[in-house]
Amino acid sequence: MTVWLAFLRAVNVGKRQMKMAELKVLCEELGYGKVKTLLASGNVRFECAHHPKAELEAAIEERWGFLSEAVMRSGAEIEAMIASEPFKGYPEDGPFHRYIMMFDTPLRSDLTLAGVQDDYDVVRADAQDIYIVGYRQPDGRHGPGLDKFDRQLDKVSIATTRNWNTILKALK
Repeated sequence: MTVWLAFLRAVNVGKRQMKMAELKVLCEELGYGKVKTLLASGNVRFECAHHPKAELEAAIEERWGFLSEAVMRSGAEIEAMIASEPFKGYPEDGPFHRYIMMFDTPLRSDLTLAGVQDDYDVVRADAQDIYIVGYRQPDGRHGPGLDKFDRQLDKVSIATTRNWNTILKALK
């Protein structure tokens, strides 16, 4: 069995509400084992023998009436992310948050990404992931310019952003 993590897009925003206990039940009904949800933002860990993306997305749309695309990562991929220490140059505590933007298809190899001074840094881009640090602003927000970051990207891939702390807790 493969450990899978599904990071669902646009869950629990506006009218797109989904209780994590109900998501857990849905995953169990699909036959997934060792199901665990993380936070209330559409993160679910489970085990199954096949790649579950299409099946999970279809079941969510049928159950809740809206499509929530899933960006999938295997447990091994999450372990490799963590082991690569993408934020090694940034201490755990500081005037910033660490984020990962995950894509469901590979990024272009010629992609050039830029941060905005004192707003956010683009730390690194891998095949399907971009690691970003958002700095605390005077109004308390972290990296508010990140909401425009995707303008640097092609719109051909599904993406979702998570706080790095969520990734660190994902396999526990």
